[in-house]
Amino acid sequence: MLFDLDYAKTVILSEGRAVERMVKLVDENFLRAAEMIFNCGGSVIVTGIGKAGIIGSKVSATLASTGTPSHFLHPVEAVHGDLGRLRREDIVLVFSYGGETDEIIRLINLVKQLEIKLIAVTGSADSRLARHGDVVLCMGPVEEACPLGVAPSVSTTCMLAIGDSLALTVMKARRFSVEDYARFHPGGSLGAKLITVEQSMMIKSEDKLPLAFTGDTIEQMLAKNGDVKRHGAVMITDEQGRLAGIITDADLRRLLSCYGAKALAKKTGEVMTAGCKRIRNNALAAEAMAIFNKHRIDDLPVVDENDRPVGMIDVQDIVAIKVVG
Repeated sequence: MLFDLDYAKTVILSEGRAVERMVKLVDENFLRAAEMIFNCGGSVIVTGIGKAGIIGSKVSATLASTGTPSHFLHPVEAVHGDLGRLRREDIVLVFSYGGETDEIIRLINLVKQLEIKLIAVTGSADSRLARHGDVVLCMGPVEEACPLGVAPSVSTTCMLAIGDSLALTVMKARRFSVEDYARFHPGGSLGAKLITVEQSMMIKSEDKLPLAFTGDTIEQMLAKNGDVKRHGAVMITDEQGRLAGIITDADLRRLLSCYGAKALAKKTGEVMTAGCKRIRNNALAAEAMAIFNKHRIDDLPVVDENDRPVGMIDVQDIVAIKVVG
């Protein structure tokens, strides 16, 4: 069997050129569509039939994962009960190249009866879908890359680019952050990479942080913090509340083995590891793991922008994230 690799290249080039032409759609209509999605008080309900429906499902997933509530509604299932998913405050985003498919037309008539706003992505400005749309993003005619010129290929790639452009433009307008994204992607390797130190640390500021002052004795430190071994370490702060150093369970055991009961009278400032490693609370958990691996430590103080302790992260906290991912 012979495969035409030159034709394969042509398919990719054809789709690439067509997508580039879609830049023309970024106009006043595109702005209106983006504003409608941004200001939507309900959900963006995405629909389409066949290959366009598959594209619509992906665009809906992208919207949902980037801060815009969204669901995919199958046009056939809609008239068999799923129409009850629609609410007046929703927006319907329809993908249909021809804009004349019976299932789509039947659905948009129902959408209009419910007085729900509609954004149409289609190839024909004269289609019934376009005539019913409150905002229309018209791709214009495209030539499919299929050898027969009929299988959706170029048209669906263009729809995907338009849908992604809308979703990500709205995402940027929302100032959707890495931290926001991580909350929607807690599973898999992506979640493990994006979760922050603040989200993963076991001991947080709302808990009783293992803290002592540089002027405290070891005895006072133990009285304040009870079982140091349970926390793994105690963070030592200066008079301004900034992190000055750390005393680990291992440090304490070595101190007691050398000095016995006399160790209790020593000042924490004398015993602590000064200038210890630390990490900001908004840093990625992956950065904490890099510090654990490089310096072979088990406990890492978490500080705010003023270098004041807000938590403690343990190497097992990060390992747990990786296991879940």
